[in-house]
Amino acid sequence: MAKRSVSAESQGSDRIDGFAHPRESFELEGQNAALVRAARALRTGRPPNALLITGPPGVGKATLAYRIARYLLAYGATAEGPENLAVAPGNSVARQIIAQSHPGLLVLRRAVNPRTSKLMTVLSVDEIRRLADFFGMTSGAGGWRVAIVDTADDMNENAANALLKMLEEPPAHAMLLLLSNSPGRLLPTIRSRCQRLDLRPLDDGVMDGLLRHHLSDSTSQERAALSRLAGGSIGAALTLATSDGAALAEEADRLIEHASSPNALALLELGEKLMRVSDGLELFGGFLTEALAARIRARVETGGGHLQRWVRLLARLEQDFSRARALNLEARQTILTAARDLASVAREGKL
Repeated sequence: MAKRSVSAESQGSDRIDGFAHPRESFELEGQNAALVRAARALRTGRPPNALLITGPPGVGKATLAYRIARYLLAYGATAEGPENLAVAPGNSVARQIIAQSHPGLLVLRRAVNPRTSKLMTVLSVDEIRRLADFFGMTSGAGGWRVAIVDTADDMNENAANALLKMLEEPPAHAMLLLLSNSPGRLLPTIRSRCQRLDLRPLDDGVMDGLLRHHLSDSTSQERAALSRLAGGSIGAALTLATSDGAALAEEADRLIEHASSPNALALLELGEKLMRVSDGLELFGGFLTEALAARIRARVETGGGHLQRWVRLLARLEQDFSRARALNLEARQTILTAARDLASVAREGKL
């Protein structure tokens, strides 16, 4: 199977370098429940001012957001369009969105640092403040304006407060689409002002079909291995197909498997490796937390009890890796702290 590289430009939600961007994706696989809810909300004529689209990285949040945006900008909050919110690629709205030239759509994400050419660690208040000017403009064709915040998890405190003010005084004929991998980290007042759409990990059949499409030269064994390691995330599976992804995922799985007796020397070597890999700590943190979440879900499905300490650990690891990214902390110390926390919980009982 051919290896693919990941660039700094690929770090937007559900965006994998070398594959179609969500704004160019017109198929949403395995998320029919969320799509039905979204369609019901849009086609009634009185949609919510904000939708909070949640789920693990790489399961289709951004793809759904662009699907909603295309529909609203093409048909408005009406039942004139298809029930599945599909807008044909040849539609003028779809073409403008692909070209990033539609005046009724604003996408907010972490800005690129002009000095390093890398993404900033947070979505700043200056980005969020662009919403006021955007929603204050005269509505475009169809009378609607749509803003996608990708992802709301990246907001710092000032940005979150600015967004909350916007949600408290929502403009007419405008919709905010907030993408979130970890909605529990958002302000409760932000969550309470949004209608929530939860996307779930994809099942094995959907994963195999998507991998067969995206990685046409892959074998069934390779696809099965990618699906297992990715935990139901097509984004994670495609990242695993890169030169560094699979190795980092295996390191994350190994850390959990041997959580009660971590190897300090191996952890230091892992920290050194992550410093050499582009966005290595962020990638590893995502694989580690998703692998842990998958094990917790599996235990729940089999009736396993006494999982509260593991759930609390998962939340702490998500916060620690997010903080490490925001503050540009040293990879080795972050890994050692994660291993220590895993060992403390694992010694009380293996997951």
